[in-house]
Amino acid sequence: MKKIKVAMAGFGKGGSIYNAPIISSIEGLEITKILTTSAENIKTAKQDFPEAEVISEYDKILNDHEIDLVIITTPNHLHKEFAEKALKAGKNVVVEKPFTPSVREANELTALASSQNKILSVHHNRRFDSDFLSIQKLLKQKKLGEIVSYTSHFDRFRTEVKDSWKEEKENPGSGILYDLGSHLIDQALVLFGLPEEVFADIRIQRKNAKVPDYFELLLFYPNLKVSLNAGMLVKEKGPTFSIHGSKGSFIKYGADPQEEQLKNGLKPNDSSDWGLESEKIWGTLNTIEETSTLKSERGDYRIFYQNIYNAITGNEELLVKPEQARDVIKVIELAIQSNAEKRRVEFLVP
Repeated sequence: MKKIKVAMAGFGKGGSIYNAPIISSIEGLEITKILTTSAENIKTAKQDFPEAEVISEYDKILNDHEIDLVIITTPNHLHKEFAEKALKAGKNVVVEKPFTPSVREANELTALASSQNKILSVHHNRRFDSDFLSIQKLLKQKKLGEIVSYTSHFDRFRTEVKDSWKEEKENPGSGILYDLGSHLIDQALVLFGLPEEVFADIRIQRKNAKVPDYFELLLFYPNLKVSLNAGMLVKEKGPTFSIHGSKGSFIKYGADPQEEQLKNGLKPNDSSDWGLESEKIWGTLNTIEETSTLKSERGDYRIFYQNIYNAITGNEELLVKPEQARDVIKVIELAIQSNAEKRRVEFLVP
C-alpha cells in the first residue's frame, strides 16, 4: 500500500481533536510533521505523535519533498495564504472549514489546485454525521414525498465569550456563521443544491461578544424553504432536524456522538460503538403510511479522509470538491449582505 506522508499546519483543537485522530485511523496516511508554536500544543503533539517532527516554521513543510498532503487548521483568515503556498510547493491540501473568508479567495485556490493538478478539499466532516447520513437515506427513499420544509439547528449554550481568534472581530471569517454555519449550509446544499434566494438575520446576543453568535438563515427554492439556525444561548434545545413533506414528517433530536468521542480522546479504530447514536435519540418518522422510530445510520468521519487517500492515489473521485466548499462561502457572503440590507438576495449561479 502506498504511504502518504502528512503534515499538520496548525495543532489547536481543530488539528489535534477533529483531524489528527481521524487521519491516523486511515491506513496509508502517516503524520510526519506538525507545525505549531504554542507550548501547550507542542506538548500535545509530542504526546500524541512521538514519531512526528514538531516544527515552528512552515517552510520546513513546504521544502520537504516527502510530504504529499498538508492539512491546514490555522485560523480562518490564514487559510488562503497557507493553502496557496502548499499548492505551489506541489502538495495536496485539505483546508479546515470554512474554506476561506471570501469567494474570491476560494476561487483563486480552486484554480491554482487545478493548474497544479493537485487535490484540494475542505474538511466538511459533518456530511458523515449519523443523523445526516440517515436523512440522506430517508430522502432518497422518498418516504416523505415532496419536501416542502427543512429546518436544522446547531445550537450551544456558552454564556462566556472565549479568548479565541474565532471571537475576534479583526479576523476575517470569524463568528458563528462561518463556524457552525458552514456545516449547516454544506449539508443543505448536498441535499437540495443551490438556492434561488437567501435571507438572513444575524445577531450578537451575548454581552461582551464582538462577532455574531446567532443566526437564522433561510434558503429559498421553488417549492421548498430551508431554515438553518445556530445560537450560543440555547439552554433547552429543540429538534436538531425537522423535515416536512407531502407524505409526512421526520423529527430528530440530539447529535451525532463523534464530536464527544473525539473530545474524550477516543479513536475510531479503538471503539466498537464509534459513531453509533443512542436509541434514545433516533428520529421519529410519521407519514400517511407509517409511524415509526428510524434507526440512525452509523456516523463515520473516517469516510472523509479515506476518500482523500483514495483520491490522491487515483482510485476514487473527490467527495468534497473545492467548488462545493466555495458555494458554502457564497451563501455566507449573501447572508451577510441580506442581513445588512434587510432583504432577500438572489443567488446568481456564475
